[in-house]
Amino acid sequence: MALDPQENRTPSDVTEDEQEQRNRQLIELLNELRVAMPGVQVLFGFLLTVPFQQRFSQTTSAQRTIYTIALVAAAVATAFLIGPGALHRVTFRARQKAFVIHWGSWEFIVGLAALAVAMCCSVLLVLDFLYHGATPVVIVAALAVLYLALWFVLGVARRVRGKPDP
Repeated sequence: MALDPQENRTPSDVTEDEQEQRNRQLIELLNELRVAMPGVQVLFGFLLTVPFQQRFSQTTSAQRTIYTIALVAAAVATAFLIGPGALHRVTFRARQKAFVIHWGSWEFIVGLAALAVAMCCSVLLVLDFLYHGATPVVIVAALAVLYLALWFVLGVARRVRGKPDP
């Protein structure tokens, strides 16, 4: 993954407009993370309590596998969604803003993908406990398509078209 070629520029090479743009980009990234974090925190907290419920012992081996994937995906999502804030704090005042924005954006995208996996597996676990047959799989497949379309495909398609807003 190529890093920002402007990263090696000295502070005097960075114009005021570029600095303002970086400040705005960093604020936008951190605000976007604030939107995603409560969801992953609630899901992760819920998943941490599930094995301690009385009916968990009634789950099948497949359901426990689904649960494990959901739990690990939620933990991964938590790590990647907290990562940009931690990176920003660790590099604070070290003139690393362009790096934080670039790397933090990738962490955010990976965190969203892990969150989608955790959410799909969590819904699959609950639906599989309630229903049998194809119903849980069909519903979760529809959710996966929804997350993929709204969180990734729409933005990527817009970028590929390269058509700026009017």
